[in-house]
Amino acid sequence: MRIQEVRDLSDESIEKEIDNTQKELLNLRFRHATKQLTNTSQLGVTRKKLARLKTVARERQLQKVQ
Repeated sequence: MRIQEVRDLSDESIEKEIDNTQKELLNLRFRHATKQLTNTSQLGVTRKKLARLKTVARERQLQKVQ
């Protein structure tokens, strides 16, 4: 998910995406630990997606404060 796609989402959609991405990352970690994950680069892709989502959520939170 590109940063522009994240910025186009509503606040509620971003929160849902954060929850879903965290669950996906947990699932990937378990699959990696049990040697069932074939594409290990998916871990990095998912972590970056989560970071993008959290960054935009934090930016919006700071804008509301000001």
